[in-house]
Amino acid sequence: MDIFGILSLIGGLAFFLYGIQLMGSSIEKVSGGRLERLLEKPASSPVRAALLGAGVAGLLQSSAATTVMVVGFVNSGIMKLTQAAGIIIGANVGTTVTAWILSLCGLEGSSFWIRMCRPSAFAPVLAAVGVIWLFFVKNEKKKDAGLILVGFSIMLSGMGAMIQAMRPLGEVPGFQGMLLAFATPILGIIAGAVLTALLQSSTVSVGLLQALSVTGTVTYGAAIPIILGGNIGTCVFAMFSAAGASKNAKRAAVMHLYFNLIGAVVLLGVFYLLNSFLNFSFLMASASPVGIAAAHTLFNLITAVLILPFTGGLKKLACMTVRDGASVEPRPLQKVQIVDERFLGAPAFAIEQSRQAAIQMAKRARENLFEAMDLVREYSPEKIKRIGELESVVDRYEDELGSFLIKLGRKNLTEGDSHTLSILSHCIRDFERISDHAFNIMETVQRMHDNHVKFSDKAVRELEVLMRAVRDIADSAFEVFSSQDARLSQTIEPLEEVIDELKRELNRRHIRRLREGECTIELGFSLADITTSLERVADHCSNIAVCISQVKEDMYDTHEYLDTMKYEDDGFFRGQVSEIQEKYILP
Repeated sequence: MDIFGILSLIGGLAFFLYGIQLMGSSIEKVSGGRLERLLEKPASSPVRAALLGAGVAGLLQSSAATTVMVVGFVNSGIMKLTQAAGIIIGANVGTTVTAWILSLCGLEGSSFWIRMCRPSAFAPVLAAVGVIWLFFVKNEKKKDAGLILVGFSIMLSGMGAMIQAMRPLGEVPGFQGMLLAFATPILGIIAGAVLTALLQSSTVSVGLLQALSVTGTVTYGAAIPIILGGNIGTCVFAMFSAAGASKNAKRAAVMHLYFNLIGAVVLLGVFYLLNSFLNFSFLMASASPVGIAAAHTLFNLITAVLILPFTGGLKKLACMTVRDGASVEPRPLQKVQIVDERFLGAPAFAIEQSRQAAIQMAKRARENLFEAMDLVREYSPEKIKRIGELESVVDRYEDELGSFLIKLGRKNLTEGDSHTLSILSHCIRDFERISDHAFNIMETVQRMHDNHVKFSDKAVRELEVLMRAVRDIADSAFEVFSSQDARLSQTIEPLEEVIDELKRELNRRHIRRLREGECTIELGFSLADITTSLERVADHCSNIAVCISQVKEDMYDTHEYLDTMKYEDDGFFRGQVSEIQEKYILP
């Protein structure tokens, strides 16, 4: 191989790596977080978890990427170790799909159908379709699908270039002898592990092995240990990803390592034990791209079938390796992990993680509001403490999630993900303010308790009506936010109007009682503080609903949107307000 052959090999490898990366990232964008939501759902059995892992790894063409996601989910507490074990086992099988596609590059024959199955025939067509969708179609999903086709074509073109560059190696004296050294199982495993760790993908290392096999110098005796070593090398990424993560996340990464180590040791041990009796003649035969793909799938599938029934044992082994401390105490709310920056490399998954974190933030803000309103009914030191804790947690959510969303906004996002990012960025501020108003209500009640004053029974009954309306609007706002249902969001604004009127009527009644000597100025200030906080909570619920509607409709003028809803609907809005008022009549 001369200098030009080396340059062709390097260029082919670069195209191959870029094609795989482009395909994976484009598939993530097209999925819009659906792959992550699939992984998050608890599987009913290890077999289903393995099938799920195989499917996701097959789509992403990477068991390493799937395992890194699993580590992130376990670290965030979304996924349990038992489910993680099944998905990791399945991912090793799913990643073998790409080797079968690449094996098409080694097809030999002159018939029409064989020539049509070669990537050199269909890859240019896929590239042309992808480029047309990318440059001449406005639909974002088709643009991303175009990127998948282009990435697929680049990957196959890179594979073809590597094959052409490596063909002359078969004529190099001593090259075959060097490869025969890797037929020694230990050397082959080490070579495969190191190559995979350097290339950051077992898919790439197996692809290189397939390209090298066209020289006719790669035997099955050398290829099999390299393939199994590649499975071990792919664990490096998960191990690095787990650095600094929780103990369970480290255990998930260790399970991935043990699965591949046990598989390599057991299978090679049994295989060479049988070879000592049966003397497999094919070990000295030249491997083909199809044969390498078959061996890759067969060994990973056998390993999965052998270890899948013992996922519980795999989990125990990981727990023995990564042990708990002397005493394990539940983490306080303030210590719960909110977002994991490991996901920034996969924006579609990061968006979904952010959405889930924002929903958790919204739940805590709503809980804090409800605790504060319960406190108005009945003073409780435990609720005082709980409200303070929840307020600290919600503040931390806004700080960490807000910073994460800013970093995520710098990534290449689909139109749908950009909309979701905009919704999250706006709404988390409103949920944080809702929690702030809950804290303000708590402070008012605390002050009243310390001064030994309380509202009359009549004032409490009136406040009950207002708080019931606020509870309902908070529930609706949370539902709108979690489902991002623009139609449901239209039911919130009429209720917000009713709450404004309830607040004004409560203030009028207080002034009347004050004139009649039935109330004090001090209690009036406390009542005003509480009703103002409740009214502002409703305003923030309205902001959330308006944000969902505007982003979904590509509108960004809040005043124009509200004016259109309230004054240009031929009385429909006023009719809704009147209907809702019947549900919240003051005593």
